[in-house]
Amino acid sequence: MIPFGFTEDQQEIFDGVSRLCARFDADYWRRTDETGEFPEAFVAAMAEGGWLGTAMPVELGGAGLGLTEAALMMQAVAQSGAGFSGGSAIHLNIFGPMPIAKFGSEEQRRRHIPRIISGQDKMCIGITEPDAGLDTTSLTTRATRTNDGYVLNGRKTWTTSAQRANKMLIIARTTPREEVQKSTQGLSLFYIDFDRTKIEAKPIPKMGRKAVESNQVFIDNLEIPADALIGEEGRGFYYLLEGLNPERVLFAAEAVGLGRAALARASAYARERVVFGRPIGQNQGVAHPLAKAWVELEAANLMAFKAAALFDAGRECGAEANAAKYLGGEAGFHACEAAVLAHGGMGYAKEYDVERYFREAMIARIAPISREMVLNYIAERVLGLPKSY
Repeated sequence: MIPFGFTEDQQEIFDGVSRLCARFDADYWRRTDETGEFPEAFVAAMAEGGWLGTAMPVELGGAGLGLTEAALMMQAVAQSGAGFSGGSAIHLNIFGPMPIAKFGSEEQRRRHIPRIISGQDKMCIGITEPDAGLDTTSLTTRATRTNDGYVLNGRKTWTTSAQRANKMLIIARTTPREEVQKSTQGLSLFYIDFDRTKIEAKPIPKMGRKAVESNQVFIDNLEIPADALIGEEGRGFYYLLEGLNPERVLFAAEAVGLGRAALARASAYARERVVFGRPIGQNQGVAHPLAKAWVELEAANLMAFKAAALFDAGRECGAEANAAKYLGGEAGFHACEAAVLAHGGMGYAKEYDVERYFREAMIARIAPISREMVLNYIAERVLGLPKSY
């Protein structure tokens, strides 16, 4: 199902990804969720199809398409039933390398981006820290200059796919906070080898998306070359800001896709399940929550693709991207909740999949930014209210 206003080429992206995803059925995703096995076959198929380079520049082997196309692709993945298990397996490849593509040297761009697109290199991103959370400017991971480059020390948390990564895009402080005028200054971005003799990654047990692990990462005296620096020293925070709005839009689109997957399952069950001589979907107590979920998902979807269209047009989209992330997260969660409840007791059973969708739906309410921080942004930037934090 394609929302209003897309071109035939954009619809073909959604349909093409959907056809590929159909090769990976509910049993496949249920198995990865139960075992924690990374969906290697799925990622390999997406790489072979060229989808990992959707938003990367053409001259580097990508398709050179926009955020709208990337969001359609990611939504198709989630909506197929892969949910965030499938989405998170490739999410970082879509806009994660953008700081390298946009701010890296020509040599860095040509050396690294094609290998990411092809799947030869598997990257993770180290931003969040245990004692900083969303306050990125308070991070304490430090890159100290040496004659040959830098020595890196520190900790990161919630680092996705660090168990399988051979590369890491990481932000660290290169100038002490007390020596810069603004806390956003003095932070630098590096693209490094994931040297496991100096980097330890410990998986974090969590409630969902077991197949795509999250990690605590510990870095101890890792020597990195000078050419690992992306762009200018001290500008790393500003480079990351470039990717915040796209990330929010992708999360929103994926959350809507997940909600649609849950809604499709619940609607089918409500048509087929007969109790007291009639399908349970004939009862408004079952039908209305599902209908409400559809309304909320469609509204959230419109905001997500409005934000994507603004971004692709080079226009300001901060408010829309944040609103899309908020609405997508809420609508996806409510749809998954309604799907579980429509199944009754069987909604708690793994064989019907909606319990997995429900667990995964929490991700978009928490990451990459909390609902409360979204509302802080809207209050300050849109409504002109005093900053509250």
